[in-house]
Amino acid sequence: MKKYDRITPEGTNDLLFKECEVQRKVIETLRAGFEEKGYREVITPGFEFYDVFASNSMYFPQESMYKLIDDKGRILVMRPDSTIPIARLTSTKLKGHALPIRLYYAQRVYRQQPALRGKSSEIMQMGIELVGSSSFESDMEILTAGMEALSSCCVDDYRIELGHIGIYKLLMENLNATKEQKETIHSLIVSKNYAGLSDVLEAFPENHTVALLNELPRLFGGKEALDKARQLFNGYDKKLLDMLSYLERILQGLMERDLDKVMIDFGLVHQAEYYSSLIFRGYISTAGESVLSGGRYDELFRDFGENLPATGFGINVDQLAISQLKRIEAEMGITKRYANEAAIDENEDYKGRILNLEYNPVDEKRTEAKSNIRIALTKGRLENDIVNLFESMGYDCSNLNMKGRKLLLTIPNKNIDVVLAKAADVITYVEHGVCDVGVVGKDTIMEAGGTFYEVLDLGIGKCKFALAVPKGSDFYNGYSTKRIATKYPKVARSYFESKGMDVQVIKIEGSVELAPLLSLADGIVDIVETGNTLRANGLEIIEEIRNISARLIVNEASMKLKKTEIDKLIYDIQEKMKG
Repeated sequence: MKKYDRITPEGTNDLLFKECEVQRKVIETLRAGFEEKGYREVITPGFEFYDVFASNSMYFPQESMYKLIDDKGRILVMRPDSTIPIARLTSTKLKGHALPIRLYYAQRVYRQQPALRGKSSEIMQMGIELVGSSSFESDMEILTAGMEALSSCCVDDYRIELGHIGIYKLLMENLNATKEQKETIHSLIVSKNYAGLSDVLEAFPENHTVALLNELPRLFGGKEALDKARQLFNGYDKKLLDMLSYLERILQGLMERDLDKVMIDFGLVHQAEYYSSLIFRGYISTAGESVLSGGRYDELFRDFGENLPATGFGINVDQLAISQLKRIEAEMGITKRYANEAAIDENEDYKGRILNLEYNPVDEKRTEAKSNIRIALTKGRLENDIVNLFESMGYDCSNLNMKGRKLLLTIPNKNIDVVLAKAADVITYVEHGVCDVGVVGKDTIMEAGGTFYEVLDLGIGKCKFALAVPKGSDFYNGYSTKRIATKYPKVARSYFESKGMDVQVIKIEGSVELAPLLSLADGIVDIVETGNTLRANGLEIIEEIRNISARLIVNEASMKLKKTEIDKLIYDIQEKMKG
């Protein structure tokens, strides 16, 4: 019997009626803008050879690509990116063409996403590529085109963040670190994990390079970020100051064109091997992640035997279309997308808004609500600890103390809404942008993962991950594969992989200490505070894996769009922790 004939694969979805109309209009609007600027359309195959993406730098992890085998046994991938195939196309079909070459595309990309995270594996993407010019004017052209593209789709609440990947690369070249250490540092800067970065850098001798790396994720904002960077960079390699001056020149050029929705982020170092200098991202208030991403990639063409400078960007069309649908439906008073579909079809005003991508400014109540910070708290002990912290900061927590069964509450006079949720859900709410900030244990972060900024170690809810076995047993003796019971299979697998040890991991939802008693497992990986439960069940710790505590996490888009409010919250918490 067929099981999957009525549903779509995870990460995909059908589009109906208004969704199709709005998406098509977004595509038409962007296409018109690109062609007006002299860009010409290209389309690359939906399937490419794996070798196209398998450079030494591996810009896209192989586990993120959908793979197939053709009739000759060759590995194919469904296109995970448009820029790399366009580099292949330009290096072959357009070899010898007059430079610069201006190209645009409108096609789908396919990327494997973690299961049950609500993220799309099939994304409609549009973008432009300017090949053959390394000038300041070409960088300005691409940035201006990106900002105008968002504006043309009636997105007036966007923010563009600029960075220079060369600054990060120069600092890392001057750091005497192993490959693994550099990968860890990169990950911590990307996630703005201030505490984690400081801990890792403590292992290195104190010098200017280490000090600058420690400051890099904190350096973001307006012109003040540039001014602070100039003070910090003073006395370092002149190349660093040259890169800083280039960013200042770009920012000034955008200001002169009245394109002032720009901020600087020196911690913008994603895909460090892909980009070569200027890098940027775009955010809108209705999406919890970037909707525009681009930069200069002067070294990419070397993979195809050419030495061509290039720059460009890609836009997530799906997110822009969803943003428009939300705005239009909110104005029309439509709370359910398909409620009374026939009536909506007859609504000429609704059709007009789609065809013209028009919307009216939101009312004052919605604007005020949007400026609130929404914090997700892990229910239970962490919730109580944070309420105590807020009260010590002078916050009125009466609603939280008398919440009853309510899960969404407010802190009076602070423009703060509080959501009470299970630990794993805190990450989900923050990652998707329905909450701006979250408080969750490091154990949950390590197990669940996710894309967000981990900005503070709150120093509460302290415990540790540990490997425990029956007292007196020799866990490492013998050749048989050991079985490990745990509530945290990802953490357990990662730990034993780091030791080069092959184990079988068994997921347990309840009291994991039972597994060795029932001979289900040879040991357990679990969080331990006092160790009393372990001892009561005849277990002892043989390895402490790492210390954990509660962390403050922030949605990426919220960090840019609500910087002032979130910075103040972080500052207030830090000051109270110091006291």
